[in-house]
Amino acid sequence: MFQQTLVVGRVGRDAEMRYTPGGVPVTNFSVAVDRRWTDASGQTQEKVTWFRIVCWRKLAEITAQYVKKGQRILVAGDIEASAWTDRDGTPRASLELTADRVRFLGDREADEEGKPPAEIKEEGAGDEIPF
Repeated sequence: MFQQTLVVGRVGRDAEMRYTPGGVPVTNFSVAVDRRWTDASGQTQEKVTWFRIVCWRKLAEITAQYVKKGQRILVAGDIEASAWTDRDGTPRASLELTADRVRFLGDREADEEGKPPAEIKEEGAGDEIPF
């Protein structure tokens, strides 16, 4: 079996890298995916879905260096949904994608030295599904 989720959207906050107690780098950032449509009454509607993105090892190091708020980005990996009730009794849910590939989709102003690679992927990530 194989599962691959692609998320295309805008980065909601700069990437933040930390290290596990064992010294493994892990980077987190968020991506907003928006959808617009016109409803039956002619009103424009919009829905935004937020994804928490987690990158490990070399991918974590690279994304920590290049992922900035506002960038358009494509992220591929495995997704996990979780639901819980907060302290106030309000139901909450989140979507977390553990990335194995990241592609920068442009419109980021950077000089040649600060320009990110077009695509980066986790070591060991195969080329089964090109994007």
